[in-house]
Amino acid sequence: MSRQSFWTDEYWLLLMQLYLRKPVGVKPMFSRRLVDLSLELHIRPQVLYEKMLRLRQLDTPQMEQLWEKYSRNPKRLSKEVKLLRQMNGFGQADEFYEGVEVAESFERDFKPLSEDARFTPIMLIMILDLYFRLTPQTMVSDTPEIIELARLMKLKAKEVVDVMEIFQTCDPYLDRNALITNPLQMPCHEVWQQYADKPEQLAAYAAQLKDYFK
Repeated sequence: MSRQSFWTDEYWLLLMQLYLRKPVGVKPMFSRRLVDLSLELHIRPQVLYEKMLRLRQLDTPQMEQLWEKYSRNPKRLSKEVKLLRQMNGFGQADEFYEGVEVAESFERDFKPLSEDARFTPIMLIMILDLYFRLTPQTMVSDTPEIIELARLMKLKAKEVVDVMEIFQTCDPYLDRNALITNPLQMPCHEVWQQYADKPEQLAAYAAQLKDYFK
């Protein structure tokens, strides 16, 4: 069973430091810095994003006190964040959760695949989203959309095309044999199974994930 993300009031300091980074304000849910913090804390980006929205509202005495104490004193904030990160066990989920199952699926999505370290699951997700916007005839290296996505993810266009060819073997509407020798066959199949029948969810998630690569 999954569990609620652990939260401690000290984490507000980390969020405030991120909020105050230029450009000041709420950061996109899947911006790289917010995702990096979520991986550090083992807390989903969606949860941190919601907390950051609350941080800017100043709707409680606690939030008002945080802003009064740190917003005009970045050196003090930086010092306390540094001390927090030096705490024994900081960022280690096993230290904070008591006998509850650890779910790390969101963390794996942002880590290089063991099968091919050039890719992460979120990159496969974004390629799958583009796959459904093209036809097999346009899944080639000189297609502008493929060039644009490859540039965003710092890949070669041919590498994106190679993944699309694997997705073609997953597509029941195409008669393509599985590329058994390609190590990405299984990761691509897993992404296909998870998202192929949810095009709207896939499109929304892929659109948000673009912030991670900007």
